[in-house]
Amino acid sequence: MSIPESDAILAVLKGIADPESGRPLTETGQVHTVDAGPDRIAVTIGLTSHAAILHQQTKGRVEELLRARFPGITHVEVTVAPHDRPPMKLGQIGLEAKSVIAVGSGKGGVGKSTIAASIAIGLALAGSRVGLLDADVYGPSVPHLLGLSGRPQIEDGKIMPARLELPTGSLPTMSMGFLVPPGEAVVWRGPMLHGAITQMLRDTAWGALDYLIIDMPPGTGDIALTLSQVLPLTGAVVVCTPQEVALIDAVKAIAMFRKVNIPVLGMVENMSFFLCPDNGKRYDIFGTGGARRTAAELDIPFLGDVPIQIPIREHGDAGKTVDNYADSQSRPYLEAICQRLVGNLAAAHAARPPLPSLPVL
Repeated sequence: MSIPESDAILAVLKGIADPESGRPLTETGQVHTVDAGPDRIAVTIGLTSHAAILHQQTKGRVEELLRARFPGITHVEVTVAPHDRPPMKLGQIGLEAKSVIAVGSGKGGVGKSTIAASIAIGLALAGSRVGLLDADVYGPSVPHLLGLSGRPQIEDGKIMPARLELPTGSLPTMSMGFLVPPGEAVVWRGPMLHGAITQMLRDTAWGALDYLIIDMPPGTGDIALTLSQVLPLTGAVVVCTPQEVALIDAVKAIAMFRKVNIPVLGMVENMSFFLCPDNGKRYDIFGTGGARRTAAELDIPFLGDVPIQIPIREHGDAGKTVDNYADSQSRPYLEAICQRLVGNLAAAHAARPPLPSLPVL
């Protein structure tokens, strides 16, 4: 058979959108090489670390389209290479991040901090550059969940964040829990909260980030308003449990985010059910499917559920939340939430590509 021409292959690749920008890979210099023979096609595409968790999915999509367009080709090889695209500075505080995602809840006790930390860890393990800000000033729990401690040092006028070391790099983390002695209460009014959150965002040496995940305090209050004022948020994730009283408060949290013009990226149902390890029977302790129904009613994406699992509780108590990703039962639920979150962002980018032209690097 004839060898496929490069122009024909590039025409196929034009139908693949860069997950981060939403623009065709062919327009952003992200098709690195194209090679073809009588029975083979080999292409190398560049993808950014922002879309790291979608790299395999994008690669599979390219393979699928090439096989459909050239059915006589027996061997299709798609290689993903790094494609660097630095973040722009956001807002007046100059934070270098591509996506800023708040994780909130309508009430306490629903596992919001565990989900926020798990999203940050999941994205970082996939290969993205991630920072985690614990903005729950009154009840900071992220340091304990990650097993981090110690008072931050100041270098060149910047606060040096604590870092959770991962196989893929480190996760910079900042929290009021590093600044206040254990057991001491923070009794602050709105202006002091505003100043503290702004300072942690502005003065922490975050470095260049793909994602900054912000663990919000429960309920509705000043911090959401502060965040909406000091930098453009990509959106918010709302965590709740299936029970009606939690859903009522979650709906209030969604209304709060919408009121301050923060898009709601989706809902997560935590403590969704308990699967007994002894008999394999499922117990819907707090009811079932409440968050999924509420998300559908409010036209909000449902990002996934997380069951009640003893290892998740044990890892959090031991400061080893990262070990949830080494647990074969917990990992699929947490990874699915991260993939749907970033996948939905990619779909939104493809539907409405950013207006400014992105530099080709």
